[in-house]
Amino acid sequence: MNLLRKFSFPLFCISQRLSLVFSLLIEDNSTKALKRLVPFISSLVFLTACSDFFEPVESTPEPTEYSYNYWLLKQTYLFEDELPQLDENGDSVQELYNKLSDPFTRYIPPSKSEATITHINTSIVPGDVGMEYEKFPQKEYPLVIYRVYPEGPAGRAGIKRYGNIMNANGVDIVGENAFEVYDSILTYSKDISLTVAYTSDTISYNLTKEDVYAPTIFLDTLNGIPIITITSFKLNTADQKNGSFGELKTYLDSTQNTTEPRLINLRNNPGGHVSHCIAMADLFIKEGILSTRTSRDLSVEGKTIYRKNSQKAKAGDSGEKGKFVLLVNKGSASCSEIFAAALQEAANIPVAGETTYGKGIGQSTWKTMDGGLAIITNWEFLTPKGNSYHKKGVVPDFPCESATLSCGIKAIQN
Repeated sequence: MNLLRKFSFPLFCISQRLSLVFSLLIEDNSTKALKRLVPFISSLVFLTACSDFFEPVESTPEPTEYSYNYWLLKQTYLFEDELPQLDENGDSVQELYNKLSDPFTRYIPPSKSEATITHINTSIVPGDVGMEYEKFPQKEYPLVIYRVYPEGPAGRAGIKRYGNIMNANGVDIVGENAFEVYDSILTYSKDISLTVAYTSDTISYNLTKEDVYAPTIFLDTLNGIPIITITSFKLNTADQKNGSFGELKTYLDSTQNTTEPRLINLRNNPGGHVSHCIAMADLFIKEGILSTRTSRDLSVEGKTIYRKNSQKAKAGDSGEKGKFVLLVNKGSASCSEIFAAALQEAANIPVAGETTYGKGIGQSTWKTMDGGLAIITNWEFLTPKGNSYHKKGVVPDFPCESATLSCGIKAIQN
């Protein structure tokens, strides 16, 4: 019916033109008249005489970077009560996001999007030798090598932990500004010559900087107790195939017959990928719910859809039989809290230290039209028992005024 209405006028228009042609032929029955009308008849084929053939359609404006971000926020932002304050017709994307109270919902401009994606997904340290340091002001050479990444230049050169850096590229690393001096040399030089003093020896090393995949799982021992430090939850790390999950699983599989208690150090871990922290928690949990999340998301049609789903544990992992205590502090946030709550409630692993940060929400990341990133809070997480910890944190079973390693050791000994 709509199709007939759409074409009824042009068909009438054509019939009117043909009637005129035939009437002219009848009135002037001559070859000359026929030749005179051929161009007119041809024009009917192309319908150029019927200007109303296509119904007028109101044009739709092309979406802009602002309108696209506005639409994404309207469809997915978790805290819906804030949405009416957004201006639909603004022009500053940053101002659009600044109107929202959630500090984790943010816009990354195109110039910084690739670096942000790399930071979110990987543990890459660009242009580095693969070491971490601590400063001891009371020492003559105060800069001490605290960690060495096995796959980085320092690890391949055989540099060991706990050496004092005496000299870098001919400059003595001494005094209050030792770290700043060393950092400047490391920043502006590609080739680094180091002199490192150990208890019984002083050794020189020649290193060339490169992009280093840092480990996210580190192993230490204090008072005979093994300590597993998890610094973040990343997709690609020193284990470039399986990331943080692969690093932890490799360690647990290699020590599955260990019966002594171990400390899992999660202090100052800011979080990371939800898929990894949940999978890593599963390594310690035999059965039950690992985590539940509710979300305000997009359907395939681009409409708002509300979801609620729970991830359940699968039995048979090497961490299920071990004895552990988890150490957290105020800097343990986001994915760290998912991990901590899962171990506390679903595996009965005691938590020691301080109440955690209290970030029980998560973000989805969208590539925008201009190549920027829209990072929007649209998830809320609940513990295995269905408790919310957003703005509350995970409360330790063994609280300490200061979440030191000693606090965790005392919790193990109790």
